[in-house]
Amino acid sequence: MTDRPLRIALLSYRGNPFCGGQGVYVRQLGRELVRLGHHVDVLAGQPYPDLDPGVRLVRVPSLDLYREPEPFRTPGPGEYRDWVDLLEVATMMTAGFPEPLTFSLRARRLLAARRSRYDVVHDNQGLGYGLLDLARHGLPLVATVHHPVQIDRRLDLAAATGLRRVTLRRWYGFTRMQRRVVRRITDLVTVSEASRAEIVAHLGVPADRIEVVPIGTDADLFAPDPGVARVPGRIVTTASADVPLKGLLPLVEATAKLRTERPVELVVVGTARAGGPVRAAVDRYGLADAVRFTGRIPHADLVDELRRAEVAVVPSLFEGFSLPLVEAMSCGVPVVATTGGALPEVAGPDGEAALLVPPGDVAALAVAIGRLLDDAGLRHRLGAAGRARVLRHYTWRVAAERTVRVYRRAIAAAAC
Repeated sequence: MTDRPLRIALLSYRGNPFCGGQGVYVRQLGRELVRLGHHVDVLAGQPYPDLDPGVRLVRVPSLDLYREPEPFRTPGPGEYRDWVDLLEVATMMTAGFPEPLTFSLRARRLLAARRSRYDVVHDNQGLGYGLLDLARHGLPLVATVHHPVQIDRRLDLAAATGLRRVTLRRWYGFTRMQRRVVRRITDLVTVSEASRAEIVAHLGVPADRIEVVPIGTDADLFAPDPGVARVPGRIVTTASADVPLKGLLPLVEATAKLRTERPVELVVVGTARAGGPVRAAVDRYGLADAVRFTGRIPHADLVDELRRAEVAVVPSLFEGFSLPLVEAMSCGVPVVATTGGALPEVAGPDGEAALLVPPGDVAALAVAIGRLLDDAGLRHRLGAAGRARVLRHYTWRVAAERTVRVYRRAIAAAAC
């Protein structure tokens, strides 16, 4: 029967349970798949994702080389279990990033031993060589590519100098593997038309092999609360990674510009690297009392931060989708976003549910934020329009239903 419940293995090489796209995607998609009646096992490495009842976590332990508070740690002799562990440490010690590859090798071994438990395997942007062996075990494979990591690589290299450029080239070495693997996977999912175009351009995958399935948010959790007072002049942004791609530096500079005209406060849901350009800009512009970094926080705390802000900003230079944008709109917070990647596709035309500015344009960011801070009527209109747009287009139930159609197509093709 084409509508029978499916047994799904959902793979995520890491799944931060707080801020971070992989953890959010795995948790929300897994929950909605179960609500549709399917059986979901999430196979994940550290940090393990936080999953909802009904979704089973299957731990795929690594050596957890990047864990806090000791990232890039050296494991003790008794921690090594096999050659994959040795490969993981050797890659890290030579400045590479091993997790996509080593997770795929461990997952392949586990899935081969559990072949009869699953109807389909869904990889979440790991794209490691171990996936290519699944077909031999008769396991249909679907992979989600949120956006090509080659874009992150290009922007990081453009912002780096000296030895940092050399180590970054080595760190991003895994992107060569991902390019080779993704070309051999027939059933691909991405989150926006903009991302599909970038996958075609950067990874050489034919467009007709890529299904666009926009992701969403938990609109019951990320919801307005009229009882929560907005803090005048408060701006909020979510930065799960302190990298040039996220555009945090231009936003800090725009905040400095705004501070010459009015009192404002920028709340960054995330962290900034000590000694990095964002922290340096905060110090240079004397913004220590105006910029607050929350670090990683649970979703309930993120909702509180959004509800208390007058304006949310998504300053990214490129996004394949942008959960922070959808989460802010879902909370009814008026948004300023850039036109990088899929952001206009998600937000809609400028002025309809958000104000849009060019990526990296500090002056345009400051003007748009100031315009919202000065106009309560505009804030109310954009906030209401953003919430309505999310309810129409960006819920996880719709994303799960469309993903299941991709699963069934992959299963049917594998049976032929």
